[in-house]
Amino acid sequence: MEQMDSTVIATSLPAIAADIGTEPISLKLALTAYFVALAIFIPISGWMADRFGAKNIFRLAIFVFMLGSLACSFSYSLETFVASRFFQGIGSSMMTPVGRLLLVRSTPRNELVSAMAWLTVPALLGPVTGPLIGGFLTTYLSWHWIFWINIPIGIAGILLAGRYLKVIDARNPRPIDVVGFILAAVCFSGTIFGLSVISLPALPIVYGYLTVAVGVVSGILYLMHARRTKYPLLDPALFRHKLFRSSMIGGSIFRVGVGAVPFLLPLMLQLGFGLNPFQSGAITFVSAIGAIMSKFLAEQVYARFGFPRVLGFAAFFGGILIAAQGFFTQGTPAAVMMGVLLAGGILRSIFFTGSNAIGYADIDNEEASQATAINAVAQQLSIAFGVAVAGAIIEISSRAHGGGLTLIDFQVAFFVVGALSAIAGIVYFRLPRDAGSDVSGHKPAVIAKE
Repeated sequence: MEQMDSTVIATSLPAIAADIGTEPISLKLALTAYFVALAIFIPISGWMADRFGAKNIFRLAIFVFMLGSLACSFSYSLETFVASRFFQGIGSSMMTPVGRLLLVRSTPRNELVSAMAWLTVPALLGPVTGPLIGGFLTTYLSWHWIFWINIPIGIAGILLAGRYLKVIDARNPRPIDVVGFILAAVCFSGTIFGLSVISLPALPIVYGYLTVAVGVVSGILYLMHARRTKYPLLDPALFRHKLFRSSMIGGSIFRVGVGAVPFLLPLMLQLGFGLNPFQSGAITFVSAIGAIMSKFLAEQVYARFGFPRVLGFAAFFGGILIAAQGFFTQGTPAAVMMGVLLAGGILRSIFFTGSNAIGYADIDNEEASQATAINAVAQQLSIAFGVAVAGAIIEISSRAHGGGLTLIDFQVAFFVVGALSAIAGIVYFRLPRDAGSDVSGHKPAVIAKE
């Protein structure tokens, strides 16, 4: 529900804008408001879970998300819609990181790869099914339905979580880091807001650069503050763990390219190839099938070959397949495009399953809430950066040949972001071959000495 909603309204922006009496470009502020809410409240999700119980916060987050969905569906102006999306983002900011925290705390380390594989499926399904479902509902029913469908799903989630989540909900009554919360909120929201404005200029682009600068300065101040604080909101000391550090760096680099694809591909298929939103979504949807297929491969692949080699190869060839989308033309058969997207979906799902699992291999349960919050923030920042990079490349390329979007602009963008994702493989190839073997189950071959 959360993963789909973060992208579903992109397809429906023209219809929503016409209904509430505004311009589609202005309505992109709603996208930005959603991501800003995530940026502000994700850092506090770990403290909330430790203070009030992860299971309680998880169910409350679903309820808040439902209320935000209702508010969105009844919005009647740009201001009410942007405010509703911000409120919805508050619930979203707690759902995914706290849900992952519950999973980590309740899963034995040797079963973490399988558990992460299940968690990765909806994370990859959302961005590809969102445009398809959003396009279908908007075209054949009404844009309001993209929010109304969250209500029965949310009710089921609250009831099922209450009945089946049998996790020991340890409480940690440590004090809240108020100064850290303010600095982190300004840092992450400023950075994400700025990157969103740069990539989707609903406001003058100078605001984007200014807010990114404010975010960077706040981030530096936060790091200085965290070193002097006994209980920092997000503890940078967790980066002392080599596997956690590698997961954050490698995963963030790879996610730059992955985050750019849901922005680039529908635009290329619709603006470059002349497809409608539903036809575009019907092609991109095949990535979701790849994500589901990988669920049945990930655990065996990591047990056989170990984290470093699989993650390295998955990142490298996953980046190559992202770049390969730059070779698509109007004459490319749909089957060929879908084949590339299917293979890419498999590799991305295998990568994120392993990257998420190895990140917790050297993290104990007491640090899990901090690790989960840091991981969630890194995901949002890298995705926002990926969209901003893709938008900037398209803008630079179009200006280079005199303005107006052409196919070559999208091709250049795919080549660049694909290369960035492929670079992530280096991070994992540098790890020892037995890194995280207690989680993956991999037993490296021992070379006998004569």
